[in-house]
Amino acid sequence: MKEILRKYIPERSVDKVFDLIIKCNVHLKIVNERVTRHGDYRKMPDGRHQITVNASLNKYRFLITLIHEIAHLVAFEKYGRYIKPHGIEWKRTFQQLMLPYINPEVFPAKLLPVIAHHFKNPRASSDTDEKLSLALKQYDPANDKNYIFELPLGSVFRLYNGKVFKKGNKKVKRYECVELNTGRIYLFNPNAEVELLN
Repeated sequence: MKEILRKYIPERSVDKVFDLIIKCNVHLKIVNERVTRHGDYRKMPDGRHQITVNASLNKYRFLITLIHEIAHLVAFEKYGRYIKPHGIEWKRTFQQLMLPYINPEVFPAKLLPVIAHHFKNPRASSDTDEKLSLALKQYDPANDKNYIFELPLGSVFRLYNGKVFKKGNKKVKRYECVELNTGRIYLFNPNAEVELLN
């Protein structure tokens, strides 16, 4: 298991993560990319705890995602199944579990301030924290995607599912975008990755 973890997370985090996986009795599955999520946690009918994480994530995002999912397991075990999935119990658990990794042996120095800021009040997804998402993207392999906030007003773009949209104005935190086939308006996070068409 340690050899597998070495492929996906920073070297200096492997021993601690391995110990945490054993302690929490986690069955870790590394899966092909799912566009809608980086990872998930499930308690299986036989009582085992299954966590899946996308294989395509860079090692820093993979580590954050894995600890995020283990925090669900630990929070549910400690506080019960009826807590909010990303409520205060989960946030505190995630902060506590992540703390040993927030250091320059695990994360690059330029990522540390952004990660430290994120973990003052962690969100349901690292993707909804615009600064963290952008900072982590620097460690992804190059691709042809753009963030919505980078596109000029009126740009036409395609999503992973093939739907085509036109970028509109920003409303509070999200952009209103019109699906060209239906005319329906959807709200997009500024850091959603899309393919620019024009």
